Amino acid sequence: MFIHPQIDPIALSLGPLKVHWYGLMYVIGFLGFLLIGKMRSREPGSVMNPDRVDDMMFWGAIGVVAGGRTGYMLFYNLKGLLADPLSFFHVWDGGMSFHGGLLGVILAMFLLARRWKLRFFEVSDFVAPLVPIGLFAGRIGNFINAELWGRQTDVPWGVVFPNVDNVPRHPSQLYQAFLEGLVLFVLLHFYRKASPPVGAISGLFLVGYGIARILAEFVREPDAHIGYLAGGITQGQLLSLPMVLLGLFFMWGAYKKAKA
Repeated sequence: MFIHPQIDPIALSLGPLKVHWYGLMYVIGFLGFLLIGKMRSREPGSVMNPDRVDDMMFWGAIGVVAGGRTGYMLFYNLKGLLADPLSFFHVWDGGMSFHGGLLGVILAMFLLARRWKLRFFEVSDFVAPLVPIGLFAGRIGNFINAELWGRQTDVPWGVVFPNVDNVPRHPSQLYQAFLEGLVLFVLLHFYRKASPPVGAISGLFLVGYGIARILAEFVREPDAHIGYLAGGITQGQLLSLPMVLLGLFFMWGAYKKAKA
């Protein structure tokens, strides 16, 4: 059993400027996307170039933040939004949704694909293998902030979060960092090297993330104001299942089209 060190959420203070760990994780994710993306844009046959990677990071960042906030309010706090529409802008209270952020990024990629006269999946196949960098950093930020903790457990590596209670819990943030971040990054890296048909990489990302999230939700404490849904599933599992099905459909369609 381990006790969470209750790390100060503020990583750095520069006078009136306070840099929070979670914000710093966003920066790490965006920089990782930028650096690795520019390296891959220079590979032979790439439809991207370094300037386009800059555009993808800028508009993708807007999509992540705007979509993430919108998704959280719609998927996880609709009652609060209806009671007080201005609460949408209360970002200091926290509240971001991966699924909402994904929709925001998809919209950004769609608009960029039209601007560059590329197929949507040409853009999304380039972006998908880079997303796990940000997912890994974000989940580490969740652990540092001692938020989105796991369910009670008696496993030897259980973590006590003093801000919650004195009961050992699964460090589900670290499980998700491993599955959604490290494992998914490696999987997509090697799959990309195999030169799959256009659209298959995007499909595998959806399948991989969806399965990782569904598994992690079995040991993650559901949001207190939502709890378990019908059948004992969580909101995260409900939102992730369509990702898996859609990803499988994309992969099937990509290979079918390649054989035609």
